[in-house]
Amino acid sequence: MSTTAEAVLDTSTEISRVFALQQAHQWDVKASTAEQRKAKLAKLKDAVLAHADAIVAAVQKDTRKPEGEIRITEVLNIVGNIQLAIDNLDSWMKPTEVTPSKNPNDKALIAYEARGVCLVLGPWNFPLGLTLGPVAAAVAAGNCCMVKLTDLCPNTAQIAGVIIREVFDEREVALFEGDVSVATELLELPFSHIFFTGSTRVGKIVMQAAAKHLASVTLELGGKSPVIIDDGADIEKIAADLAGAKQFNGGQACICPDYVFVREDQKQRLVDGFKANVTANLYEGGELKKERIAQIVNGGNFARVKGLFDDAVAQGATVAAGGVLEADDLTVHPTMLTDVTPQMKILQEEIFAPVLPVMTYENLDQVIEYIEARDKPLALYIYSNDEANVDKILARTSSGGVTVNGVFSHYLENGLPFGGVNQSGMGSYHGYFGFKAFSHERAIYRHQ
Repeated sequence: MSTTAEAVLDTSTEISRVFALQQAHQWDVKASTAEQRKAKLAKLKDAVLAHADAIVAAVQKDTRKPEGEIRITEVLNIVGNIQLAIDNLDSWMKPTEVTPSKNPNDKALIAYEARGVCLVLGPWNFPLGLTLGPVAAAVAAGNCCMVKLTDLCPNTAQIAGVIIREVFDEREVALFEGDVSVATELLELPFSHIFFTGSTRVGKIVMQAAAKHLASVTLELGGKSPVIIDDGADIEKIAADLAGAKQFNGGQACICPDYVFVREDQKQRLVDGFKANVTANLYEGGELKKERIAQIVNGGNFARVKGLFDDAVAQGATVAAGGVLEADDLTVHPTMLTDVTPQMKILQEEIFAPVLPVMTYENLDQVIEYIEARDKPLALYIYSNDEANVDKILARTSSGGVTVNGVFSHYLENGLPFGGVNQSGMGSYHGYFGFKAFSHERAIYRHQ
């Protein structure tokens, strides 16, 4: 037997062994108290903080992300979410009492119980933050959990393994490293719940696998998130917001603005403001300081982005800002394209890079009709001082979440559910909603 075949067999055997352990142990974990769960979460928080420097080094090696971004998304965000669960777990776990409709002397309640053995599949764009966040929610809800990070970030997966093995018994939480074959092997198992963050294409594969065992799913996907700039909106602020959003993680965020609608008479001001902010943020002496922006994750994704860019230019798009793509180190300079049209691939596929197409419009109904005719996006951004126009857009469109006069805020507010709708996802999490995602609402009726 070849070494590769032996390794695959060993991994398969190990996955089955750990899954069997977690299946047997899930009932003890389900019965754990709030104090016991909070103790595990506190230990996880302490481990993330203790390994913060190693996390930064690993993520930088995998992605060339700026250190400040890593400390926010891969350390502080995780710690904040864990602390939120610790602070609120007693109230989250408390059953909800319901007054019986037929006999008020009876008792009825909704109890939040663990789903069982869960699978968490993490993405590459925020490899630790978008993996340990769901893991913390699963632990808070009293589940066992098997975890797989993307093979595109092997250094981050290694430090995640160190943290998880320090904090948890493998009967409760276990991490597996390796390529897509490991994820495929995991998806063959009858998990109670699967939490996946990634592309819509792979989300369909995950949902098919879950269907074989009737597992519930949370799918955090993506899509083309539009920005609508209403007449009279603050163009200078919007230009700064968009430049910052496209700089963040090199535009590789599922809620990143993917295209913009602006009136023709505001377009040039938007372009000029975008260029000025990108220059101030990222350049010195006319040279891009590459340590300030993440690279595209790998050669395949760089080629995909370049293909979208080249197709748009070939069909008449104007490079209004940026336009430099460096294959040798997978760098895409923040770019704005104007004169784009719907038949261009860049308006049909999620970009996931610091490239922003801009379209113009004459009236708001045109914008709404365009969005209505396409898949429901993960995020929708509206810049307007007209409440009636904001309400009209909200009434006639659908998206996972919305931020008005800003970007990302609906994601950053942990008091709100974060998730997609239809093509952009299924289910939601963050804070209490993460606890609910990994919980079954059990109806209990007691006759007196």
